[in-house]
Amino acid sequence: MMWFSHRRSRMRAQYNEVLLDDIDYAKRVWDRATETQNAVVEDDNGRELIAQTALARQKYLLLFREARIRQVRGRLQASVFDE
Repeated sequence: MMWFSHRRSRMRAQYNEVLLDDIDYAKRVWDRATETQNAVVEDDNGRELIAQTALARQKYLLLFREARIRQVRGRLQASVFDE
């Protein structure tokens, strides 16, 4: 029974690393979308850029919340929830 417990904790650690990588990627996408939105002059595409930025933010926050629920520690920035 000890073998199964060790294997499960190792798998959890691997999935936590994947989650942290996904969070980092989602944060970069959100940051890039925010920069693009701020750089583009408002026109008909403005609403689409705002929607894309909002979607990127929500994806990031979903992954971040999952990490908090799992109590994953590492490269997370808690200050994001203050925005």
